[in-house]
Amino acid sequence: MREYLDFEKPIVKLIEKIEEAKKNGDENKLRKLENALIKVKKKIFEKITPWQRVLLARHPQRPYTLDYIERITEDFIELHGDRRFGDDLAIVGGVAKIEDISCVIVGHQKGRETKDKLKRNFGMPHPEGYRKALRIMKLGEKYNLPIISFIDTPGAFPGIGAEERGQAQAIAETIKEMSLLTVPIVVVIIGEGGSGGALAIAIGNRVLMMENAIYSVISPEGCASILWRDGSKAEKAAEMLKLTAEDLLEFGIIDEIVKEPLGGAHQNWDEAAKILKEAILRNLRELIKLPKEEILKERIEKFRKMGIYYIWTNS
Repeated sequence: MREYLDFEKPIVKLIEKIEEAKKNGDENKLRKLENALIKVKKKIFEKITPWQRVLLARHPQRPYTLDYIERITEDFIELHGDRRFGDDLAIVGGVAKIEDISCVIVGHQKGRETKDKLKRNFGMPHPEGYRKALRIMKLGEKYNLPIISFIDTPGAFPGIGAEERGQAQAIAETIKEMSLLTVPIVVVIIGEGGSGGALAIAIGNRVLMMENAIYSVISPEGCASILWRDGSKAEKAAEMLKLTAEDLLEFGIIDEIVKEPLGGAHQNWDEAAKILKEAILRNLRELIKLPKEEILKERIEKFRKMGIYYIWTNS
């Protein structure tokens, strides 16, 4: 059964009326209601707030990494394990083909049902997840295959076991090694991009971001708890964090916003995947023409420029 957020309630009422019109076979009424639905969706999503973007990014029916892989790629072969400790199912990866381009893919994977959520640790990787991702990416470099990375995590898992197995080191090593890979890397933030857990596999030549995704150094709830000792002020924190795609494009953190179907990617997985596939292919085709030295140089310079500021004086 489809779930709706509070601000989507006007949409729900119209959908119910549309279903009723379909049952009654009233074509005139159906057309009017469908046109009204489009207008209501446009009205709601034209004035969407940062906090509403957060809710959309976390929507339980939003497509996850494997949903996009199923719709975008052909012949996907999943690879498992970090060859040190185990197989972290919060990160998936493998070899695939997108039209005529062979590539490797890594990404965070959340679960849908309770059992699957627990199995995938709610999309929060352990150190072995990042080591698995890096192993797959290095395999891509070995065979000169471009890399696609899907980002969708609240953050890396902060549990005792993860810390004992070197969580911080695993993240740092993945960032460092990913920076030095000589093949093109396209990163796509498809849902939540939370802190170092997201950044660990987000060092790309092109960083794309879905229209209703978020990307921030901390969750709005965590930010509110630190600043005001009150997690209920998460909505205010979401505005201050500048975590939307529009904000991050303006700051130069991302390179492109990928549009979603009207109403959000959770409304139409196939259409969302089709739009995303076009954006990924366009960027991959541009990057694979570049020599390895240029790919590496471009990526390093891209991230070095982030955070640069100028001190202006009147003298």
